[in-house]
Amino acid sequence: MWKSLLAAALLVPAALAQTSPQIELANLREDVRGLTQRVGELMLRLEQLERENAELRQRAGAADKHQITLTQLNDAIADASRTLRAAIATSKTETLQQVGTQLEKLGKQTNAALDALAKSHATRPAVQTTFAEDYAKEGVSYTVQKGDSLALIAKKTGAKQQDIVNANKLADPSRITVGQTLFIPGGK
Repeated sequence: MWKSLLAAALLVPAALAQTSPQIELANLREDVRGLTQRVGELMLRLEQLERENAELRQRAGAADKHQITLTQLNDAIADASRTLRAAIATSKTETLQQVGTQLEKLGKQTNAALDALAKSHATRPAVQTTFAEDYAKEGVSYTVQKGDSLALIAKKTGAKQQDIVNANKLADPSRITVGQTLFIPGGK
């Protein structure tokens, strides 16, 4: 079980490198949620094992009263209890170490994704809020196709990019969408 969680954790960075920061962040959140759920499941299983152990102790005590002394039974139960507690403590420690390591890795990946996202927003060009009116008032309509950019549209139609921006009042020319209709001043 832990091997599959570890393998999944190792695949996360490779998958993150190919996705957007928002998807990376969502994936990281999902991984943390999955780990939290798994720890909860393990804690429930531990409680169940402790209850079953208590039941077994009661049954053993009732059945063996006639065959062993009470002191022998108490010693055996104490030994079993110590062994079980040691195994439980070891299991808890190992689980918490693995979860802690994975949470630390996920935290670092999250911070890196957030830093990358912040840097991408910091380097984004200023949004244009004023538009010139010195473009040709005659032209053609153009519907944006898949793979089109403003530069490609200008080249296809023989228009100037800035004239297309001004005529359509495009605050962010990099955000044209497929199916959007643009007025192309002086275009053919």
